[in-house]
Amino acid sequence: MTVTDDSTAPGTVTPAPEDFPKIISVDDHILEPRELWQRELPASMRGRGPKVVRDRLTLHFSGGHYGFERGAPDGRWCDLWLYDDLVYPTGLLHASAGIPPAEVKNLPAVYEDFRPGTYDRDARLADMDTNHVEAAVNFPNTFPRFCGQGFSERPDKEVALACIQIYNDWMIDEWAGGAGRGRLVPLTLIPLWDPALAAAEVRRCAAKGSYAVSFSENPSRLGFASIHSGAWDVLFGACEETGTVVTMHIGSSSTLPSTSPDAPLAVSMSLSSQNAEGSLCDWIFSGTLDRFPGLTIVYAESQVGWMPYLLERMDLVWKGDVGGGARLPNPPSSYVTGRVYGCLFDDQHGLLSRGEVGLDQIVFETDYPHTDGTWPNSLAVAHRLCAGAGMTAPEVYKFVRGNAIRAFGLERFGIKE
Repeated sequence: MTVTDDSTAPGTVTPAPEDFPKIISVDDHILEPRELWQRELPASMRGRGPKVVRDRLTLHFSGGHYGFERGAPDGRWCDLWLYDDLVYPTGLLHASAGIPPAEVKNLPAVYEDFRPGTYDRDARLADMDTNHVEAAVNFPNTFPRFCGQGFSERPDKEVALACIQIYNDWMIDEWAGGAGRGRLVPLTLIPLWDPALAAAEVRRCAAKGSYAVSFSENPSRLGFASIHSGAWDVLFGACEETGTVVTMHIGSSSTLPSTSPDAPLAVSMSLSSQNAEGSLCDWIFSGTLDRFPGLTIVYAESQVGWMPYLLERMDLVWKGDVGGGARLPNPPSSYVTGRVYGCLFDDQHGLLSRGEVGLDQIVFETDYPHTDGTWPNSLAVAHRLCAGAGMTAPEVYKFVRGNAIRAFGLERFGIKE
């Protein structure tokens, strides 16, 4: 089905929930298999690769950062990832879907504390069916973090590259293969420490059937070259060549917005879109979107209500040539249509502002299985948002499904409009 009519004629109303199209979520998450790297790494590397042990932990959060105490007598059992110099705890906040809200706290956890759908493919498909979701893109969840910085930070780059390729092969062949084919859209990682290696991995994964890559919202914060440096052009050229979408999840710079060292987590979560705002400024004012006109970028979990003001402000800065902004040949906002997508899971203001954002640039996510996730009520949430914004059936279709098909080229996976 192809929808092209955006009519808002009298009498058109938001469709009832039973008439809603199946959802395509562009931001869900997967708990990585505990045994994956010990199973797949060569014997010579296993001792240096990721593994899981159990320990008693307590967790805490302060100033935008998580911390923990290991071996705490009064702590909870935790599946603890050990990898080179990294010690990374699993917590309830990693995968709280199905856990009563009153029990969702910043506490250590083992995989058995979570729904099987958080780490088992077939159980995930069943949870998607329950949630009116046909297809979903899945980001990493625990120690790899949202763009694989858990690998890129390790000093042993031989093992790190092997681990990234193992993850990508598992994502393409196992998670998104078999029963998951056409429903679990593969999203792969890159070796951020070397843009040329990253470009090679994009091409390798595209040859295997993955056309989306997770990148950092601000690689400079990770100690790598900035978007302004031009160092990433070899990567972006490979993405453009292969039709690979560049996705950036909030927090993929390993930083969360905060105001003070003693600010609670609620402050960072309320300011979550700030990193995406800065990232979009970087992508546009660096000239990257101008140099690569076939490149598509997606901001996961960013919401979109901030976009109208930022685009207006960037255009004003460009027009006045403030700080060299006029080096761009065209206004900043001109690079957004058909190129830049914002994802929302519960942003009424964003949908009310769809005329300024551009409805075609807004996609939906369920954020399964996170605390902000809407499982198993994503259909009800989507209906509430669409009805609250007075969206017509063609608009609803674009928002919950059609835009995602276009942004990610999902026809390649047999997903049809």
